[in-house]
Amino acid sequence: MLQPFWKLIKSLKFNYLALFLIGLSTILLFSLMYGSIKKETYELKSLQISPDTIRSLKTVEDTVKTEQERERAALEVGPVYQFSEEVEKNRQAIAASLFDILAEVKSSEKKTKDESDELALLRKEQVAEMRKKLAGLEEEEPGLRLSDEALSNLLSLEKDVLLNIKQVLVSIMGVELSKPIRAADLSSSRYEVERKIRLSDSIPQSVLQSVLTLGRSLVVETEKVNDSLTKVRIEQARESVEPTRILQGQVIVREGQMIDRDVYRQLELTGLLTNKLPVKPIAGLSLFVLFISSIIFMHFSTWQESGTVKKKALLIVLTIFFLLVILMKLLSVIEKDFDVLLAFLFPTALAPMLVKLLTNERLALMITIITAATAGVMLQEGYAAIIQMEVALYILFGGIVSLYLLGNGGKRSSILRTSVGVSVSNMLFIAFYLLMTQSSYDLSELAFYLIAAITSGILSGALTIGLMPFFESAFGLLSDMRLIELSNPNHPLLKKVLIETPGTYHHSVMVANLSDAACEVIGAHGLLARVGSYYHDIGKTQRAGFFIENQHAGQNPHDSLSPIKSRDIIIAHVEDGVKILEKHKMPSEIIDIAKQHHGTTLLKYFYVKAKESEGDVNEDDFRYAGPKPQTKEIAIILVADSVEAAVRSMKEPTPEKIAKLVRAIINDKLNDGQFDECDLSMKELKAAEKVFCETLNGTFHNRIEYPD
Repeated sequence: MLQPFWKLIKSLKFNYLALFLIGLSTILLFSLMYGSIKKETYELKSLQISPDTIRSLKTVEDTVKTEQERERAALEVGPVYQFSEEVEKNRQAIAASLFDILAEVKSSEKKTKDESDELALLRKEQVAEMRKKLAGLEEEEPGLRLSDEALSNLLSLEKDVLLNIKQVLVSIMGVELSKPIRAADLSSSRYEVERKIRLSDSIPQSVLQSVLTLGRSLVVETEKVNDSLTKVRIEQARESVEPTRILQGQVIVREGQMIDRDVYRQLELTGLLTNKLPVKPIAGLSLFVLFISSIIFMHFSTWQESGTVKKKALLIVLTIFFLLVILMKLLSVIEKDFDVLLAFLFPTALAPMLVKLLTNERLALMITIITAATAGVMLQEGYAAIIQMEVALYILFGGIVSLYLLGNGGKRSSILRTSVGVSVSNMLFIAFYLLMTQSSYDLSELAFYLIAAITSGILSGALTIGLMPFFESAFGLLSDMRLIELSNPNHPLLKKVLIETPGTYHHSVMVANLSDAACEVIGAHGLLARVGSYYHDIGKTQRAGFFIENQHAGQNPHDSLSPIKSRDIIIAHVEDGVKILEKHKMPSEIIDIAKQHHGTTLLKYFYVKAKESEGDVNEDDFRYAGPKPQTKEIAIILVADSVEAAVRSMKEPTPEKIAKLVRAIINDKLNDGQFDECDLSMKELKAAEKVFCETLNGTFHNRIEYPD
């Protein structure tokens, strides 16, 4: 059923296929994750009763409230007054100047007869002169303008009396104006000046009223409002007000409460009154899924592997990832009905174990990281701002622990052992989480979290074991677990080999030991080589007696057959083996080993025999159909097959003889071009040669001859 699909996949170039699949996955992932950022909205009106308790979904600044608070703070700032010391000096100088002018005018008067008319005329002239000299002062300070009568009375005094009045007035001004006087304080200050003037004995009664008027006029504000400083203080007060914020999770309105204009404005501000999702979360989610897709694409782009392998691996990774995303979606839907964190039930190690067993550890680490990050977004609880960090770390740590514990094995026992280890890791993390939250939990909640930790680990292993066969079947994969199953001696085909061709079975086991050891040294897949070796000669079960390892008592049926007939029988065991393996739906890797384990090697014995009997013979007719080994594992098996058969036929093998024979066989295969189509290097051949010799020396060593 999947054959047309795989044909289409194989026909596409990897880069085009990767872009298409990852692009499609990006759209699908966004669709699945969209619900995690799309929160509930309400259709409400001002002055209606709230049907629910509504909380803010995000933290936003309430600009209206902020401005109101700033205006209130500004109004609380009083005017800033500034005291001026110059006022005292200036007013004293004015008072002193006035009396100095009076004294000057008085000094310049000529003595006259004490006749009223002449004296009145003189005073009139003096008053006129005073008016001229005081014109500038009176213009600036209208309050200091004295009447002609007041000036005349003052001029009627003696000069020394004027100077005494001057001294008293200047002294009183100095005392009173040295105090801070504001506009509201002027009346009391003027009263105080008037009181002191009245108490003075140096001021004649005739001019007392004039001096009082002058003293009251000299009193002015010494402290005035500084507009610039006041403005600065107001700005400082406004700036000191912290912005009023509606916090994420904050209750805006409770169920049954009236939605007034202020509450309605807050609901509108937090985006709870519209079904349109804000642009920012959509843009953020888009960046997130693009980031994950980019990581996957970069990983596969930099992976030095064949296109076929990468195509399968990409499909496996995306399939496993989306299975887990769907599981996250289901958890997020049902989690709303529970008070505990259901996300802790998520199988933390499922993705890394499956991907590692089906592909490689590097891909498993990548899928662990992106699964943890995705779960953190999708399994948010309550009002988490961006990502549920405890869930992301829980899955990340569980996945990493599974990668370490699983190792390179693929047995069910190792998977179950890893599951137990992951359960312990989960319990430790949940203990850390419960302790760090500093909340109190009842016994039922603690029991749930303990069960969740164990369930997550065990579920990871159970699902891994359960899903492995489906992935292997769907993607035509051969995992270590599957190889271990195929290596079981109770497998029908291996029992067939053991029963029908015991010699071939023993030979296959020996080849398996040699191949496994050599592959491990050169970094190839030793388990694949071992299991492939068990089945590589399955075709010999069709005509068991025609192969030397199954012959007894020196009876060789080839002695009675022509070289051509013998050639056909020997070469046919490869094709027969392929048919048997295909009939039993064996993995393609095992079938390839059976098909290629002889490459295009020449049947030298029968070729020479045919040449001797028939003369002109085409060498190509005596070669296996091939193809030549396409992988390192098959190339190693090809050598191991020839080496084991050759050494077994040796009489009294010694380490020197074995080493010489192994080297000769490898050189023969090399010169025959059997390694031309695989990437086996000379260095690796040398390493394999050394392992072959060591293994064969341990197997075919000289034994002690026991006495009769």
